[in-house]
Amino acid sequence: MIVELWFAIPKNVRVVLIFVLAIVLWQVAYVVLSPPEFLVPSPLKVVQRIVSMPEFFLIHTWRTFYETLVGFTLAVVIGVVLSILVISSRFLEETIYVILVAFNGIPKVAIAPLFVVWMGTGLAPKFAIAATIAVFVIVIDLVLGFRSVERDMMDLARSLRGSRFKTLILIRFPHALPNLFAGMKAATTLALIGSIVGEFVAADRGLGYIIMVAQGSFDTVQIFAAIVLLGIMGMVLFFFVEWVERLVLPWHVSMRDVGHAV
Repeated sequence: MIVELWFAIPKNVRVVLIFVLAIVLWQVAYVVLSPPEFLVPSPLKVVQRIVSMPEFFLIHTWRTFYETLVGFTLAVVIGVVLSILVISSRFLEETIYVILVAFNGIPKVAIAPLFVVWMGTGLAPKFAIAATIAVFVIVIDLVLGFRSVERDMMDLARSLRGSRFKTLILIRFPHALPNLFAGMKAATTLALIGSIVGEFVAADRGLGYIIMVAQGSFDTVQIFAAIVLLGIMGMVLFFFVEWVERLVLPWHVSMRDVGHAV
């Protein structure tokens, strides 16, 4: 009965309720354990800090959001292009995969200073870092989708003398859309991480920047405030992509109402 009532609530409301519940549990744990404030502050003080400085946090949150959004968009575009190249040629497949795997294995914190040297201290290196971190998962998922088309369907396309371009657009790409959205949902978080990494290296705005500044003065409340805002931003980006997925793929099995699953 309780489960049915819970899933009767709209999903966006359920997400907010879960987030609020997490804050309440944080407050309860703070009261029970009473940790030193310089280690873990009270969530009430964190919320109070955000509410007392709305313009300050809005400016820095918008900068990080903008960097993440542009980096994510670049990752999607580059990922789609690389995926098409991978399935179009065995030579390109081996070459691109080797380079991507090798590059993905390098901690981005290690190469972030190079982007600053190459592109300066403006927005460009943040875009680049966010895109390079997020692009790998999109390529892996999309290539899997391209290759998952049934052999009978591909044989039918060849028998009808469909060109490789038409086969890609009319058969492979629609079939791979669920994989693309799966990669995009993972890429939202990765792009956000990339933006923060870029701000840690060189920035004068953004949530990563105010975390670094607060760290220098041991202002734990401000650090947690930035972390809370990052969590909210990550949820907004993830569920926005999921909302778009529901609009584009209402027919797919993954779009069944999760409340009736199992």
